[in-house]
Amino acid sequence: MCVSCFVYRHTRNSHILQKNAEYLYMWYFFCIFAGCYGTGVVLMPLQKSVSLHFVEYMQNTYRYSILLLIGVLMFPLWGRGVLAQNGSSSPYSRYGYGDLNDNVPNTYRAMGGVGLGMRSNKVINPAQPASFTAGDSLTFMFDLAASAMWSTYADASGRRNKANGNLEYLSLQFPLYKRYVAFSAGVLPYSSVGYGLAVADSIRSDYHYVQSYVGAGGISQVYGGLSFNICDWVALGANVYYMFGTTTNTRTLTFVETGLRTISQESTLRVSSVRFRYGAQFFHTFGDHTIVLGGVFENKQKMSSVSYTTIETTTADTVSVIEGGFELPMVYGGGISYGWADRLTLAFDYQRQCMASALYEGSTNRFRDRSRYSAGVEYRHNPNGRRYYERMLWRCGVNVADSYALEGKAPDITASIGMGFPLRTAATVFNVTLEYTHRGDKTTLQENSLRLTINAAISENWFFKRKL
Repeated sequence: MCVSCFVYRHTRNSHILQKNAEYLYMWYFFCIFAGCYGTGVVLMPLQKSVSLHFVEYMQNTYRYSILLLIGVLMFPLWGRGVLAQNGSSSPYSRYGYGDLNDNVPNTYRAMGGVGLGMRSNKVINPAQPASFTAGDSLTFMFDLAASAMWSTYADASGRRNKANGNLEYLSLQFPLYKRYVAFSAGVLPYSSVGYGLAVADSIRSDYHYVQSYVGAGGISQVYGGLSFNICDWVALGANVYYMFGTTTNTRTLTFVETGLRTISQESTLRVSSVRFRYGAQFFHTFGDHTIVLGGVFENKQKMSSVSYTTIETTTADTVSVIEGGFELPMVYGGGISYGWADRLTLAFDYQRQCMASALYEGSTNRFRDRSRYSAGVEYRHNPNGRRYYERMLWRCGVNVADSYALEGKAPDITASIGMGFPLRTAATVFNVTLEYTHRGDKTTLQENSLRLTINAAISENWFFKRKL
């Protein structure tokens, strides 16, 4: 509430905030999602007074300050929130870095997770840095998503259910020079770890024990990206990511019989590293038809990290520390999409992460390479229709991805559906996506999950001069 009082006290005699309703509404939206409802309550009454004289002034000076302010306010919240919350409850997240995230926006998750060949002026697509210049040269874009997931786990011994929720991502995008150069930034998850399970067994029926496995944490990343239109049909782009976070995996062996020692091993990985992604898109429009070809590449590079392993017994503790010994895998992929009259879009993607050749705890071949195939479709009856349902967007898709863990031989299969609800008076779209994922089988561990993701893709015309 102190932030609210500060802003109000320093702006109540100023015309800057009072005479820019667009900024006030967006500020209110940010505060609601950040949990700072008091700030929104204080500032909403100021929107009653609007003057076009100061709108142009805000466009030229203060809107860039707003972007900085948003970053300053949101980064600490997300820094704590992403690290404190787990986007996974799956026992499969105990392997490696946990459940990897492909950083596809919610709009494209409903289309099976495509994105490398997608180019839209209404979607921020961090997975393809070359796509940022698809945005309108007058538009500021903002995207915020949250999800809830319900999972069922089954094996030969029984079944159990689990539910969890999480903030998914935050991203923004705006042009730097007409339609030729654009910038995007945001906070994304790289991986998530969250599980807890126990297995009871015995040795020759003489000694009985319980093995418990517990994991928590995750790796997050802040990214900034630039995109350039080289000509009317080629765009290039690059993202730089700062990765940070901690994952912890604990194994405990407890004997039922008295007199036998309990053994516990805790492995902690702390990451503070930088990585890069490069992208290219080739696009052409002829009549009502548009074709886009896209590709991305990440080179293999060292991960700045420290790994701690602690083994505890009733009589002694052993601690080992490894600095380095981890590498980020080489990643490459491509995609293609076809669009017709802003009504129909078909897309297909392929991406491969070369996990086997990347170091993990100082050695290679700890994992398998991970391939992912995605296909999806989006349909809208009439983008300019008078009836609301005609302007709604309908999406569906499927993707098949290999598990990078050596123990997971069956691929992960995900089917998704979704809808987009455009606002009547703005380019803003609210998207709802439902994903069903199947992993493993009952001989080892079968996981079936249902994830509901909601996001607000906000587009506002900021960078233009109004006639008085």
